[in-house]
Amino acid sequence: MTRPPKPKSVLVIGSGPIVIGQACEFDYSGVQALKALREEGIRTVLVNNNPATIMTDPGLADATYLEPIEPWALEAILERERPEAILPTVGGQTALNAAMLLHGSGALDRFDCRLIGASTKAIRAAEDREAFKAILAAEGLETSRSFVARSLEEGLARVGEVGFPAILRPSFTLGGAGGGIANDPDEFRKILAHGLALSPVHSVLVEESLIGWKEFELEVIRDRADNVIVVCSIENLDPMGVHTGDSVTVAPAQTLSDKEYQWMRDWAKRVIRAVGVDTGGSNIQFALHPQTGRMVVIEMNPRVSRSSALASKATGYPIARVATQLALGYTLDELPNRITGSTPAAFEPALDYVVVKIPRWSFDKFRETDPTLSTHMKSIGEVMAIGRTFKEALQKALRSVEIGRYGLLDGVPTVQDRETLLLKLSIPNWERLFYTALAFQHGLGIDEVHELSGMDPWFLEQMASLVATENRLRFFTAESCPQDLFAKAKAEGFADRRLCKMWEVPEATVRTRREALGLTPVFQGVDTCAAEFEAQTPYFYSTYFGTDEGAPLSKKKVVVVGSGPNRVGQGIEFDYCCCQAVFGLADEGYETIMVNCNPETVSTDFDTAHRLYFEPITLEDVKAILDKERPDGVVLTFGGQTPLKLARELDLLGYPLWGTPPSAIHRAEDREEFQALCAKLGLRTSRGATARNLEEAHARARELGFPLMVRPSYVLGGQGMALLTGPDHLDDYLRQAVAVSEDTPLLLDAFLQDAVEIDVDALCDGEEVVLAGALEHIEKAGIHSGDSSQVFPPQTLPPEVLEEVTKLTRDVALELGVVGMLNLQFAWNRDGLFVLEVNPRVSRTVPFLSKARKVPFARLAARIMAGRRISDLSELAALPPGPGREMVFVKASVFPFARLMGEDPVLGPEMKSTGEVMGAAPAFGNAFAKGLAGTGVPLPGGGVVFLSCRDQDKEDLVPIARGLSDAGFVIVATAGTRRYLEEHDVPAGAVFKVGEGKPD
Repeated sequence: MTRPPKPKSVLVIGSGPIVIGQACEFDYSGVQALKALREEGIRTVLVNNNPATIMTDPGLADATYLEPIEPWALEAILERERPEAILPTVGGQTALNAAMLLHGSGALDRFDCRLIGASTKAIRAAEDREAFKAILAAEGLETSRSFVARSLEEGLARVGEVGFPAILRPSFTLGGAGGGIANDPDEFRKILAHGLALSPVHSVLVEESLIGWKEFELEVIRDRADNVIVVCSIENLDPMGVHTGDSVTVAPAQTLSDKEYQWMRDWAKRVIRAVGVDTGGSNIQFALHPQTGRMVVIEMNPRVSRSSALASKATGYPIARVATQLALGYTLDELPNRITGSTPAAFEPALDYVVVKIPRWSFDKFRETDPTLSTHMKSIGEVMAIGRTFKEALQKALRSVEIGRYGLLDGVPTVQDRETLLLKLSIPNWERLFYTALAFQHGLGIDEVHELSGMDPWFLEQMASLVATENRLRFFTAESCPQDLFAKAKAEGFADRRLCKMWEVPEATVRTRREALGLTPVFQGVDTCAAEFEAQTPYFYSTYFGTDEGAPLSKKKVVVVGSGPNRVGQGIEFDYCCCQAVFGLADEGYETIMVNCNPETVSTDFDTAHRLYFEPITLEDVKAILDKERPDGVVLTFGGQTPLKLARELDLLGYPLWGTPPSAIHRAEDREEFQALCAKLGLRTSRGATARNLEEAHARARELGFPLMVRPSYVLGGQGMALLTGPDHLDDYLRQAVAVSEDTPLLLDAFLQDAVEIDVDALCDGEEVVLAGALEHIEKAGIHSGDSSQVFPPQTLPPEVLEEVTKLTRDVALELGVVGMLNLQFAWNRDGLFVLEVNPRVSRTVPFLSKARKVPFARLAARIMAGRRISDLSELAALPPGPGREMVFVKASVFPFARLMGEDPVLGPEMKSTGEVMGAAPAFGNAFAKGLAGTGVPLPGGGVVFLSCRDQDKEDLVPIARGLSDAGFVIVATAGTRRYLEEHDVPAGAVFKVGEGKPD
């Protein structure tokens, strides 16, 4: 078969900001696609407005546009770049929808551009619920009873066709957005109205309930010669009714009979052929009735999906890269398997291990959100763990999630009565795994738990076995536990941290006893072929089964510890920095070793570092890797707070930590040490105090006065932070938010009112300091820096303030002995400049500044850690002493309030955003407008605006009101505000009368 001619240039559409349902797995797939296109000599053009990604780094694409993924921006890029083809299948639902809009507007024809990877016909067939159902019916494939509602009236008239409960799935949305389970007409009306509003085509599939059925996914690839392979099967631990992004999932599928699996494979091939995806990958979801064996097709994603990243990491098979190559016209038999090097890409992966994915939620930050899990996704991130058995993989995944729980019975929530426990088992919630273990601990049987939860009895048997092992372990101590029982516990994934809690001894005691018994993990390879063929794999996981595979790397080498799961406060920007650290260390001639447990990211791709260990970020797991590899250096300061938590213990154990010393990190993180540092350097801080019990908290609050900023020690993303207005507010906070003790002191600060915040990132080699940049917050102090809009270069700060910021940054960096990067946060008001906090590590603003200044700061910081001086680095030598004024860059944040319905969208000192975008333009106004457009909240072009503010803020309001009036907005104001504006020649229209609810 003759291969079609390759396009000379391809536009790759990215996925935009990180949102629930579309996270950094599409940065991973986009990077793979760009690499594949570059290998073919094709010029690549990328559009993506997410500055935190590796994908948008200079050098990945030939031309990168940090622009909103909107038709007007895409058409302008098409006109300027004239690509021959567009690849829309690696940017999630955002890219797919954008491609369809370009097709619908005629832009593809106007600019003589075609889609590759999936045709508009295939996209419409898979994404339009009604069309998909019709295609499958013509193929004789069964779907659930359903109809498509295009209006509220139609839905209410026809809901009797499927009955209650009814499942609602809007067309062309991501992560189940707008969908849900309706148990009665009132719920149906509410969910349908929301779904119709969110669907780009204003249609919602209403289908019969499949709640309680088993759910499976197949990752399928097809080439133009009609070769079809199944890359991976994935089984949801939770039954139907929980979105697959919120379900614990297992690969390969564990409870299918061979007959059922072959039946599902056959259906998957028929689906991908019928829909017409002929050059790329698809995700196809199935439901299977546990008693009757009836199988139905649920849905299909005609693109690289969220699960594709998981399947790629689970198998070592690079789905996005292969799908891109197939889009260029290759066939599977022509492509090599990059892991084995000896088999073609047509070879289906075989797994001799088990993979478990567990989602990561942020209900602790969104306390008003209903924590019940349903068909619309709520999780922020996920972890993946690999073990030789389900039990081992499950327990490794549990300690990877970073919620302070190291096993099924670790930190299990207490229940007051049997009825509550049964309710927690029957209603899907993020803690149901732990309640399941508690149920077995309380004597419930497998059949009873299965009836309540719908989880397959095989999985329940495995969890019951783990509970039984733990109960046996409780009869012993660390010293008396028999070797065979100790070995069984480790083979079943029991962490040292869990055992030490159970036996009430330090973790070091358990570790010493375990090592004395000769119980240490071995590392085995992910080779895609279950050792059937020899593979030169760089990809490993730990286990207590079998023999060790793969000798340690022999050259000089450095371990980079990653950031773990995405969560609010620690997202893709830290994975970006970890990847940059790997690249910088490779620049210096080191072999690099990555340790991480996040399946969504570029850092866990098999070809990012020289070697990948897919492991939990805990002391036990990281120590085992260091003991095997014996690296020249260990880098902890690129992955956010997660690896930093290991710094002091790894330092005490004698491992060679590179960069800023742990003692300096402690001086910055510990509040009392921080105050001493500021006093020594003469830095101004807000009046503060530390409280170690409730009485002390109230006493210190009275001394400082309200409003008051409070936060626990050692937090990231403002976790537990709040702005309190009075004693009652403090009481509520202490009841609901944190426990205060000697080990967890509460930090209290007088709130700096009417202040502008400034974020600063800098590099230091111990002797010299260079500012990466200073960002000015657009909102006033009181909003977390991760939620605040920010601008670079600063627009309103006087030069003398920026000079002082530069001097203080240099003083702090040199005093701490920083080697690498440093982040400081300042506040400036009429009383002067105050230091808020110091983070002697990379920060979430590093990628943004790197894109704005076109300098890879994290990569250079890694080179400094490897021994380079700032004066050695030409990129820093060429950096202008101050920011230029030719372009303005605005960071705008993206929030999940629309998805987490019921949550009050009020911002404060605790971070709540899931991602960010960049807006760039020659003027601030245009840059800010583009930033807002990228978040999905564009500035209105006109209308009525209501204004009201305190007397002390009215002076600041005047230029804002004047600009709104000049732009044609009608201003409505309270009486006092109106009088003030009119005194300053700003026309204010009607007066808003409080209590009447509308202007007069």
